[in-house]
Parts: sequence; structure tokens; C-alpha cells
Amino acid sequence: MTTLVHGSDTLTRDALTVLQPGFVGTTAPDWLLRRIGEGLSSVGLFGRNIVSPEQLAALTAQLRAERDDVLVAIDEEGGDVTRLEVKQGSSFPGNYALGSVDDVELTRAVARELGRRLVQCGVDLNWAPSADVNSNAENPVIGVRSFGPDPDLVARHTVAYVDGLQGVGVAACTKHFPGHGDTNVDSHDALPRIDVDLATLHTRELVPFRAAVAAGTKAVMSAHILLSALDPHRPATLSPQILTGLLRQELGFEGLIVTDGMEMQAVAATYGIERGSVLAIAAGADAICVGGGLCDEDTVLQLRDALVNAVRTGELPEERLADAAARVRALAAWTQAHRARGAGSVPGAAVQEGTAPGTDIGLVAARRALKVTRGEHPHTPMTDAPYVASFTPVANFAVGDETPWGIAAELERLLPGTETGSYDEPSVDAVLAAAGERRIVAVVRDAHRHPWMIQALDGLLAARPDTVVVEMGLNEAEPRGALHIATHGAARVCGRAAAEAVVGTGA
Repeated sequence: MTTLVHGSDTLTRDALTVLQPGFVGTTAPDWLLRRIGEGLSSVGLFGRNIVSPEQLAALTAQLRAERDDVLVAIDEEGGDVTRLEVKQGSSFPGNYALGSVDDVELTRAVARELGRRLVQCGVDLNWAPSADVNSNAENPVIGVRSFGPDPDLVARHTVAYVDGLQGVGVAACTKHFPGHGDTNVDSHDALPRIDVDLATLHTRELVPFRAAVAAGTKAVMSAHILLSALDPHRPATLSPQILTGLLRQELGFEGLIVTDGMEMQAVAATYGIERGSVLAIAAGADAICVGGGLCDEDTVLQLRDALVNAVRTGELPEERLADAAARVRALAAWTQAHRARGAGSVPGAAVQEGTAPGTDIGLVAARRALKVTRGEHPHTPMTDAPYVASFTPVANFAVGDETPWGIAAELERLLPGTETGSYDEPSVDAVLAAAGERRIVAVVRDAHRHPWMIQALDGLLAARPDTVVVEMGLNEAEPRGALHIATHGAARVCGRAAAEAVVGTGA
């Protein structure tokens, strides 16, 4: 690594200001605190940084002891994508469940409670909500993270979510602009391409983002996707036509534009993170998100130096970098003012109040989101411990494989002695042998995208027609089973609601 600059001159500080890096550990490393002192204005948190609310509050207090206006960001969508409860599963259902209920006041209340918990832990920028219209049911990365396939439904719930978060002082970051819903490629792995005309983009993808901008979302996150009708050459994150022309000028957005993770292959594989970051700022982005994978000091210094060098060589106008840094500081000032007006308490005070996992509004919402369909075979509520067969697909990168999902733990709580097995393309005979005489609960996730799941379910039902099927992904496949329960997401509270339905104590 070559360090091009020294000291704390304005250019260097601006370059540090526009970075939103991650780090490893549950306390802030010395290098991070040092860079905050030199001008780094934002820090991104991931599941690896969080053990408990108390620990998280102590961590954010440690960061603010170095600089009281530092932005602390997190990727906390609730539902399948949780960092606060990465080891337990979320206390809140995700967007698909909320969209299926279609009660904007419920969505607002869920976002408000989630925001309240973030505030108590000292977090003030949430990389959420997803405003993607999930028009492609084969989408491997959005799916239940979207409120649904209808643009108007997604728009009204995006607005409610933004209102809920920002009403308690957490800046919302509406994503993934200009819309990641109509893709069949995960941008963590490669560059997705959407080839629809401008009319479709304006009547579908852009509807929720227009609504979010009108509602005052403080930040918008760009998508690493190629939309040929807008820019046939560069992904949205690197496109002046999309970030400056469309988002700034046409939609009138004046807040912070944040990139999706720059180490994602959709950008990194072609441009590299250093050139990609320079191009993103030049295109109109204000903050570079990095740290989901690359989370060390060298990465911060490489990106800082790349931005400084680009200004010095004329590739990046200095006023564009200064404008980006000013927008970061403006958002930091907004969040700082909210903290000052907040209950007069230190972040982390009364962290445990009302935060017991699985309680209150999140469980209420998960119960309301259930869709229960009875099959032709008679179903009676289970009173004896069943066998839970979980058909487990590969988790996408955004969700990760650390967060538990399913209903076995919740059924064990209600029916002690419940046993479970996890299967990847199983033989029906293996499941039947493991179940023995127990009734079977088969749990799937996006069965419509996995033919082996449908085949396994059909085989199980032929042998054991009293099998209960629980779908915890998109509810696109035809209902199967003596009882078919669609949870519209795999959050822990969705599993609890489903378990209650299996034993007949819930919906």
C-alpha cells in the first residue's frame, strides 16, 4: 500500500468523511478510533460486531467518545436480514409479511419500534427499507425483503417505514435505487441487468423511490445493477445519468446517496473497489459503503488515497468530493440534533425496556401475516411432539447463514420433545425413517424456486397425507399439505406464529 497524503488537510478529511467502513470485533479497534479523529465520519455495523444491546450501546458510546457526531450505520431490515439479532432471528417480520397484511399503520409501528431499539443502542442510520418492487419471483436476493410485486403497495409501505424510523431519530436509507426487484442475478456475485423500457421503469421501479423522496427519506442507497434504458454502460452506482440526472435532478432528492457495498462483485470484479469508489463519487454518490467483506484499516486507507489522488489528477472534481462530504456532515448533524432532543438520556440507557425478543408489535405483525390454507386431508392440531423436516436452500449473502430460521425451536417450546432434521435435496425415505411414527412438519423457503423441494413435498404427502407444510419464503407455489402455512418470511417471530398455528393456539 502506498500512502499518498499525510496530516489532516481538508482534502484528506473530505476523503475520509465519505467512507462508511466496517471493522472486526465487538469493541472499536485503535485504528478505527484514530481515523475517526482524523475525519472519518461514519462507521458501518454488521452481525459480527453485535452480541447484545448492552454491548452495542457500549460500542457506540466508545465511538462517540472519539467524535460525538459520528454516524453509526447498520443493515437492519428486520425479517430475514437482521444484525441486531443475528444469532437469534429477528423480533420483527420483514417487508413481505408487512406488505401481505397491507396495514400501513402496522408497518409504521413496526419501523418505529425497530428504530427505538436502534436509538437505545446508539445507532442512527439504518440501511433500510428495501423499496424494490419484487416483480420477478425468481429473484435470488430480494424476495421477502420486498413489500411485494405491486408498485403502489411498495410505495405506501416504504413511506410508512421511513416515517416510523425517522420519527424516532433514525435516518432511513431507502434502497436499492433505482430498483433491484426485476433481477435473476445476485449483485453480490455478478452484475444484474434489467432490460426494460423507460416507461416500465417509471411506472414500476421508480414509484416507491419517488414516494420515499417526497416523504423525506434522509438517504438513498444505490444498486449495483445495469439498467440499459438509463445507462447501457455503467451500473447505477457508477452512473451520472442515474445518480445525478435521475435521482438528484429529476426526482429532486437532496439527501445522502450511499452506495451498496463496494466489494460486491457487480462492481469490484470489473472496476475494483478503488476505481469504483472514485467513479461512484464522481457520478453523484456521497458515501461509500464498504465493510461487509473488506473490513480493515488498509481498505480505508486505500479508498482514502484513491479519492485524494483522483482529485489531484483531475479525474474527480474537488468540489464534488467537498459536496459529498458536506452531505455526510449534514446528515450527521440531523442525527446528532435528534439525539440531543431525545429523552435526555445516554444511548443505551434502559436498553432492556420493552426489548424482550419476540414480544409486542413484531409478534402481532407476524401473526397477522400468516396465511393458513387447509388441504383435502383433515387436519387436527398437533398435541404430540412432531418431526420437523427443514428443506434448506443456500442462503443469499444479504441474509447470511448465521441467522437461524424455521419453526423447530418454537415447536419444541410448545411441544417438548420435538425433533428436527435439515435436508438439502433429501430422499423421501430418509425423512420418513427419521420421523418414524411422529407427524411431520415440512418447512420450506421459496419452494417455487427449488424443484427438489416440490418433489420432496409431493413424495412426503403421498406417503403421509397428514403432513403440515410451512412456507417461509415467497408464497408462490400451490399450497400443499393437510395444513399449509405461509409466514411470508423467516424471522423468528414468523416461526413462532407458525408454531402456534400448528398446535392450534394461534391464527
